[in-house]
Amino acid sequence: MSHRPTMNLLALAAGVVAAAAGGELFVRGAVGLAAWARVPAGIIGATVAAFATSSPELSVGVQSAMSGTPAIALGDALGSNVINIACVLGIVLVTGPLVVARRDLRRELGFAVAAPLLTLVTLVDGVLASVEAATLLGVFAGWLALVVNAARKARQSSVDELGTRTRWAALVSAVAGLALLVLAGRLIVVAAKGIGADLGLDPFIVGATFVALGTSTPELATVIISRRRGHVEVGVGTLLGSNVFNNLWIVGVAALIHPIRADVSEVLLAVVACLLALALVTPARTAPMGKVRGVLLLLVAAAYLLGTVLIGV
Repeated sequence: MSHRPTMNLLALAAGVVAAAAGGELFVRGAVGLAAWARVPAGIIGATVAAFATSSPELSVGVQSAMSGTPAIALGDALGSNVINIACVLGIVLVTGPLVVARRDLRRELGFAVAAPLLTLVTLVDGVLASVEAATLLGVFAGWLALVVNAARKARQSSVDELGTRTRWAALVSAVAGLALLVLAGRLIVVAAKGIGADLGLDPFIVGATFVALGTSTPELATVIISRRRGHVEVGVGTLLGSNVFNNLWIVGVAALIHPIRADVSEVLLAVVACLLALALVTPARTAPMGKVRGVLLLLVAAAYLLGTVLIGV
């Protein structure tokens, strides 16, 4: 038993390393595939990359629901939304400005705002059962159809092609990166849950804080690497897409497996924090997002984490 905290810390460190390596490989592969398929990289970020980086949350959702503790899945999904936007983008903006065109994120921003509000509405009575879960999954399917349709239109109108010479290298890089991101998420989730359990916190609080911080590491790696590679739209698109995946797909799947019961005050705090963060990352028409927004986002993240812990005490 005395070795358990040490093993948790080692798993956490290994997960961070795997996330960094996976983010590098996945961004390289995703951008290469987007160019080969003549699809804007931002759409790849909002779908394929978002699915990849949300795989840890999905793993948590399914496992926690099957074990009869779906509150962990709900806490992780809602907490990850706040951490993804407020903490991840906050860290990135503090280290340097981002320039993203509002038109490139209009659809993703709209759904990223609507998704947590819909989740809140389904939990007004304190229970998210199969009917509400089906509603969330139906809206998710509609969003996915819109994104796929946009990708098809973009492909038809694009003249930019990448030679087949690099197609398979891009595919291998993307798959290898995805595998590392999934591994990273699994290691971090196990470590985060272990640390939370050692501190005696209830399942929702563990999911909304420790597990959410852990499962957001792949998003952080993806955003940092995408900016380094000059493809900011991939990173920001991944964050917004992950929010849609978390609220609609992951919570919906978990609730289909096992009804979710939660205190509305806990859910409300996460939704309000998420909306505040989204308001702060809405791109201006001309000016880039800079350090001031980064600091404000980090304050939102800190207030959310502190508030969630205080509610759970």
